[in-house]
Amino acid sequence: MAQHLMFMAQHLEPRTWSKLVVPSHPFAQIIFLLIGAAHIFALMTSMAQRWAGGHCASVLCVGAAGGAQGLLASGAEGGEVTVWTQEGVPLAQLHLSGQEDVTCTSFSPMAPGLLYASHGETISVLDPRKLTGPTEQLQNVGEDEINSLSVNETGTSLALADDSGAVRVVDLQTSKVCRTLRKHTNICSSVAFRPQRPQSLVSAGLDMQVMLWNLQKARPVWTYSLQETAEEEDGHQQKAGQLFNPPLAHCISVASCGNVLACAAEDGRVHLTRVGSGSRYEQQGAIKAHSQGVSQAHFLNFMPHPYWLATGGNDGVVALWDLSKDSLVAGEGKVQGSKVKATAHRRKPKGKAKAKSQSHGDAKVEGEKTDSKEEEDLSEEASGTDPNQEKCTKTGPKLKFIHEEKVNWVCPAILMGQPSLLVADQSSSLSVYSLAGL
Repeated sequence: MAQHLMFMAQHLEPRTWSKLVVPSHPFAQIIFLLIGAAHIFALMTSMAQRWAGGHCASVLCVGAAGGAQGLLASGAEGGEVTVWTQEGVPLAQLHLSGQEDVTCTSFSPMAPGLLYASHGETISVLDPRKLTGPTEQLQNVGEDEINSLSVNETGTSLALADDSGAVRVVDLQTSKVCRTLRKHTNICSSVAFRPQRPQSLVSAGLDMQVMLWNLQKARPVWTYSLQETAEEEDGHQQKAGQLFNPPLAHCISVASCGNVLACAAEDGRVHLTRVGSGSRYEQQGAIKAHSQGVSQAHFLNFMPHPYWLATGGNDGVVALWDLSKDSLVAGEGKVQGSKVKATAHRRKPKGKAKAKSQSHGDAKVEGEKTDSKEEEDLSEEASGTDPNQEKCTKTGPKLKFIHEEKVNWVCPAILMGQPSLLVADQSSSLSVYSLAGL
């Protein structure tokens, strides 16, 4: 029965469906509706283009190089790395020594011919145009298995997050670790440089903490706890006997303005943070993005404005969000239900002078200011608001794709001139969703 329904759904064209007459018999109507539902399901699942033939194992990560002719690279279990064309043709495949899982692939924004792939505690430097083997190996740069990589905009520094909880920064001119940042008390799952600020980065981990760092200092500029936010919000919503997943942080991304952060968490939310002038913690909020844990959140840097966000979750859903009218992004009003404290770190001043506290919205911050005039100008520019925008809107996804499989990675990219999302899941192939028409 089901096979007959799916066959009819897949082979009847839309114009044929429009000519069908709804039967009068109740049982026949049920059959008709089932066929229609199967037709819709077939259309939804056929929206994704499949890229196959590049891997034998589950794909764990995807990276995209910039430019009209930019290549793409995916990493999989067992040390597999594959380079793809924008048409979905695998150009070359490589098995890295040790057969450790490739957890992240990242292109240099200044040199698309440089590809970094993390596996175990090592980062292999590859030439994607000639994928015959590593041109260099940065061995033991991680203290434990590396989970995430980020190259700053100038291509001079590479940050990594590993299972020890450390964030380490590699000077790419010397290939040496130049800074080790320790504050996370559990696995550090994600790290990202802030655009337009090559000496500033953010990190997130399974300790449910988000931290902002200045590479000139050993301590984070500030930290805030996702758990405090979740407990406060869930305290008003939780029913007797109902349990919520803890907000373990899986992925963090920064909008191209450098001031808006998005953190994907296990509680099904994407936690948003706005950074004010002088790198001050300004506002925070959250959107309920998925019915299960959110594994991926990435801003798109090629859309008309920088606040388009792609997310993927354990519920098998891939979603696209327009955050441009969100009150946090616009910098207007107060963030609803957010009274979490962000802790800033500083050395104690000499004498009896006490640090002054500053209040921004509902978040209390204590700490030092950055005297960088350039950074303040960039922050003020990003906080400019459009008078035609609503002060507060209820954010919902603009697009939602029923991917069905648990999402390992979401990679925004321009493919053949069209904005797209590449999705890696438990399978050995990639799925591509077109965003054309937005």
